[in-house]
Amino acid sequence: MSEGPTEWVFGEPVGVGPWPGEWPTGAHYDPDLLAEGDRRNVVDAYRYWRREAVVADLDRRRHGFHVAIENFQHDHNIGTVVRTANAFAACAVHIVGRKRWNRRGAMVTDRYQHVTHHAEVSSLVSFARSSGLAVVGVDNTPGSVRLETADLPRECVLVFGQEGPGLTEETRAAADLLVSIAQFGSTRSINAGVAAGIVMHAWIRAHADLDTAW
Repeated sequence: MSEGPTEWVFGEPVGVGPWPGEWPTGAHYDPDLLAEGDRRNVVDAYRYWRREAVVADLDRRRHGFHVAIENFQHDHNIGTVVRTANAFAACAVHIVGRKRWNRRGAMVTDRYQHVTHHAEVSSLVSFARSSGLAVVGVDNTPGSVRLETADLPRECVLVFGQEGPGLTEETRAAADLLVSIAQFGSTRSINAGVAAGIVMHAWIRAHADLDTAW
């Protein structure tokens, strides 16, 4: 039942071993995990749960924001974005451009996070409009509002450009709001995976019910 390596493998077993004593009842439990142990990188509340049951429970808890990242040049940050989106219970991650991406950085969280593909920016924008989601572009471009002072919409899709060129002109033109992260050093830009985490956390600070956090 192993789902592959987790972030905590240092030569020692991770997770928990076989369930001690009489097994618990409930359709959400996986008998193989109860018998063999649960070595997955999941919070304790989901230990021994079937993957489908974990996803179903996450669907009940997901927040009102989506995340999108452009992938026209095989951006290597996508795995990190997916992993962070899972940590903050994003509704879904949308990959725009090339469908293939390196899943290593996701640390198997893509098994629990909804990930969809849009071949073109126009498809993502169409989805956002039909779903009542504001398009929030993240880029340090002229006209952007400081994230630190911006009011992020509760129902939105946060769109990140790929490492280097940033957002495409088409995405910038379609955005209802453009935000940038305040920087104070010598570098012109922040790693796209890091930027995504900063902006997602800003949404959490503004809108999430912290009493529901693990």
